[in-house]
Amino acid sequence: MRPVYITRLSKYLPNDPVTNDEMESVLGMVNARPSKARGLVLRNNGIKSRYYAFRDGKPTHTNAELAANAIRALFDESTPIERLEVLTAGTTSPEQILPSHAAMVHGELGIHPVEIISATGACCSSIQAMKYAYMAVGSGQAEVAVSVGSERLSSWMHASRFEPEAENLKRLEENPFIAFEKDFLRWMLSDGAAAALMQGEPNGEGISLRIEWLETTSFANELETCMYAGAVKNEDKSLTGWNDLDIEDWTNKSVFSLKQDTRLLGENIVPKGGVFLKKLMDKHNLSGDMVDYYLPHMSSEFFKNQIKQYHTTFGMDIPEEKWFYNLPRVGNVGSASPFLMLEELFHSGRLKKGERILVMVPESARFSYAYIYLTVV
Repeated sequence: MRPVYITRLSKYLPNDPVTNDEMESVLGMVNARPSKARGLVLRNNGIKSRYYAFRDGKPTHTNAELAANAIRALFDESTPIERLEVLTAGTTSPEQILPSHAAMVHGELGIHPVEIISATGACCSSIQAMKYAYMAVGSGQAEVAVSVGSERLSSWMHASRFEPEAENLKRLEENPFIAFEKDFLRWMLSDGAAAALMQGEPNGEGISLRIEWLETTSFANELETCMYAGAVKNEDKSLTGWNDLDIEDWTNKSVFSLKQDTRLLGENIVPKGGVFLKKLMDKHNLSGDMVDYYLPHMSSEFFKNQIKQYHTTFGMDIPEEKWFYNLPRVGNVGSASPFLMLEELFHSGRLKKGERILVMVPESARFSYAYIYLTVV
């Protein structure tokens, strides 16, 4: 493997930022009732504003458009998009089952033929896609590659998607509020895209980020599903997918909504990330004093102190002044979030050559994790 450098980073955040007080006016109220979960969730997650590709009950962009807009911003006359050879994309929220999301992004770009790879999942999907691009450049099979993470979750979370279930609950004379596991994520997730350009040579001027290592893993062999869509979870913890459910259930049970088991999340998301990080510390001789900037992708600031405690437990002390994240300003944008943090830091003017960056990305779907270690050059 030859060295691989992130030479450019870009983002695309749709429309104007939406404050906490404005959220329900954009996403709507299920059954014309304010959400019971909204206040509790927003008090804990630390998010103050986010972006939605959705206005007046209608989408303003597709997921593919968000991704394509971020990718276009990577290129200019000095590095034209015609040099692109490999396009990799990760998302939780494609508009369709087929074609793949990367194919739709490629079509939206309207450029020359390129190799494409789609990674499907949640927050780690963009990093899993990035690893393919990294290996393509590192092996010498490509000179210029792009990885993009993008989400358009607002349409999934609009109140209209839950009205049939609320009406069904009324008919059954039950509480017409949708379950917390579904309502919870309506106030956690948002839209946007961010992309990274990878090359075999660093920038001639300015800084680049050399990828020292990029590692991912899954604990699905040990843990049940935590976050899911297009399925229902059974009492035995297994999932029944949408294609094995009655069509009426698709709407009456909001089968295609995102759902999360918050108990399972709280018990496992930080500890399992710590297990993997300890393994990487041993493998790469990594210690806290070898990190100048720590970029933790957190779905909520609720987990911040727990992360700190676990770091201390296995000797990975990273002072808070080294932490860098933008969750309060841009929200939790799933697969785009790791690149959004890197993009903001990259363009902040703070980075100095020789500094080292550790990026942490957890995914609660069935507990996957990614870590990236970078050097500023």
